[in-house]
Amino acid sequence: MSDPLSLIPLPGRVAIVTGGTRGIGRAIAEAFLQAGCEVAVCGRLEPEALPSADGRVASFHACDLRDADQARALVDSVAERHGRLDIVVNNAGGSPQADAATASPRFSEAILKLNLLAPLHVSQAAHRVMAAQEEGGSIINIASVSGIRPSPGTAIYGAAKAGLLGLTQSLAQEWGPRIRVNAIVVGLIETENPEETYGTAAARDAIAASLPLNRMGRGRDVAAAALYLASPLAAYVSGAQLAVDGGGERPLFLEIVKAHAREPR
Repeated sequence: MSDPLSLIPLPGRVAIVTGGTRGIGRAIAEAFLQAGCEVAVCGRLEPEALPSADGRVASFHACDLRDADQARALVDSVAERHGRLDIVVNNAGGSPQADAATASPRFSEAILKLNLLAPLHVSQAAHRVMAAQEEGGSIINIASVSGIRPSPGTAIYGAAKAGLLGLTQSLAQEWGPRIRVNAIVVGLIETENPEETYGTAAARDAIAASLPLNRMGRGRDVAAAALYLASPLAAYVSGAQLAVDGGGERPLFLEIVKAHAREPR
């Protein structure tokens, strides 16, 4: 059976994947390389090994996207090197746990900058290039279920991701028809260290079993969605929120009802 990710070829396209050196971003970068794209990834530190696929290797650009000037320099550098820019995936983001009652202003501002303002900075810089191209371009924002449901313990992150979804729809309205802007709403994802993310491997497995597809997501699942949104198959898709969440989390109240259900007489 052929690799499903090979079914959407994008030869000659130029893509930027922010935060593309590890995790979901790396999987996305490798999928675009496999599709025939020239791929640039960025981060504050260069990894020991860059994303690669089929003999193609991503280029690395040191950049702190929270700084608008650095974000613009990244986009300008890639566009100048390749003569075009077709795809931007705003993937860089994340947040440690933090109690909303005691989170410092500095912490909150840093999370907002990384998860909301950085995608805006990169998108604004990309607009300057894509709007001048006959084929325009595609911008894909990697959002989270934290932006569409309560996010206790990461309240600022959830608020930033909610803002990113709103930004996606507004930019799609402002920048169409030449530039399509979409978001992927990512659900629970398998991690290399389940103890750090979910407490224990047993907890991870129990959560996975509760999802309709009976497993957590993988980087390749998100990469497949990004390939679709960047491709001509999604030519009439803009301002969309594509959920990649395995069917969604089961509502807590159903578990409470089940736990307190009366035994049949």
